[in-house]
Amino acid sequence: MAINSRSKGKKGELELSKILREHGYDTRRGQQYCGANGDADVVGLPYIHIECKRVEKLNLDAAMAQARSDAKESEKPVVMHRKNREPWKVTMLLDDWIELYREWAAGKELEDGEKENTE
Repeated sequence: MAINSRSKGKKGELELSKILREHGYDTRRGQQYCGANGDADVVGLPYIHIECKRVEKLNLDAAMAQARSDAKESEKPVVMHRKNREPWKVTMLLDDWIELYREWAAGKELEDGEKENTE
């Protein structure tokens, strides 16, 4: 059983990393050979600590607790997860999401302002 779950975890990490690379991010599977070493499951997104879960039954609180404890102070902990035949999802702390959204919205306002100035 442990071998199958480890294999599924590795496949999930490789799948997620591939998707992130398709979006232009230089990601790769983290070094998970020894187990709980604190490395992110997928690395290459600056300021984000990814805990990747590819399971049918996810203990989201435990996964987030692991991401939070392993994340460096400069990183936002996130859990990226999916079940079979489901899309990938991202779970993060509300305060972190608000910070990211605020930055995104500010960028959109700048974009919209630049469009108005060129019209």
